[in-house]
Amino acid sequence: MTRVALTGARVFFGGSLHENIALVLEDGRIADLCPKARLPDELPHQSLRGGILAPGFVDLQVNGGGGVMLGDAPSIETLRTMADAHARLGTTTILPTLMSSRPEGVAATVQAVAAACDKAVPGIAGLHLEGPHLARTMAGAHDPALLRAMTDSDIARLREAAARLPMLKVTLAPELVTEAQIAALVRAGVLVSLGHSACSYAQGVSAAEAGARCVTHLYNAMHPLTAQEPGLLGAALDDGRLSAGLVADLVHVAAACLQIALRAKKGPGKLFLVSNAMAVAGTRARRFEVGGRTVRRVDGRLTFENGALAGADLSLAEAVRTVHRLGIAVEHALSMATTIPARLIGKDVELAPGTPADLVYLNDDLVLKGVWKAGIRL
Repeated sequence: MTRVALTGARVFFGGSLHENIALVLEDGRIADLCPKARLPDELPHQSLRGGILAPGFVDLQVNGGGGVMLGDAPSIETLRTMADAHARLGTTTILPTLMSSRPEGVAATVQAVAAACDKAVPGIAGLHLEGPHLARTMAGAHDPALLRAMTDSDIARLREAAARLPMLKVTLAPELVTEAQIAALVRAGVLVSLGHSACSYAQGVSAAEAGARCVTHLYNAMHPLTAQEPGLLGAALDDGRLSAGLVADLVHVAAACLQIALRAKKGPGKLFLVSNAMAVAGTRARRFEVGGRTVRRVDGRLTFENGALAGADLSLAEAVRTVHRLGIAVEHALSMATTIPARLIGKDVELAPGTPADLVYLNDDLVLKGVWKAGIRL
């Protein structure tokens, strides 16, 4: 039995930062949070000399990492590689994300993620299927040839997948599905997210009425808000039933647009941070392939040869730092990368006795300085 106390840092739990709290770890779990003055003298402890201890980050949009893309070779090994790479970047829980694929690719990925979850591969919380029911005019990095409307056969396969996985998130364009189809997915336990869409505001609201609860990478792959048509962007900000992910790299979304969204979002739905990470995450690679097309990594941007964006070169630690620098309180910035996305997928990552010791340590400038996975410092 190994027991150790982490001291000297502020501890983030319950939505607040707490001073003079010791975090006691034992056998991969949090054993206690208590005032430092109450620690037994004989208990080993590690002083962190300032900074912040917070739950490991939660990322609901992770296309790849560690040199691999989920869609290229869906397997337990690929998933383990992705999860390990992101854990070292501070993200200890991920939803591996499959970009639009053919039915056989979706089936193979569901099988791989189900097997990884059965084997309790650390960090894998389920699966995010981004497409193929997306608008061709808003394809982004997706292959337009694969994009199509949803069918009854798709519903049957997705319901079966949801039954096999701890969490299934599906991104779809409201104009390519019916409200009845969205409702059927929601009844099956699917987290329905709206994205890659040219839909109207009314269509976005109707999708929320049918049970959709998320919007994928706000601002990106959707029409801008105009005076006559707010579109999906307007629905995401104005409908309190919808939460939305933000790629806060200042490449996908300008600083002013991030600030506007953060001020405008109607609750109880909330904005949260996603990385939209690709294969290069956690590596020094300068290029990779997506669907036979080369993606280059230059100065924090991932682009195809025509200059179009192809995912993001971003960690959630960097995203937290960015939104804080834009005026968001540290506590809220941390929530956007931890408890807010976690609750959307039914997980509790609050630091509390009995929970897994998945932690990040940030210095006072919110630079990542340490990660613990199941109580082991990486």
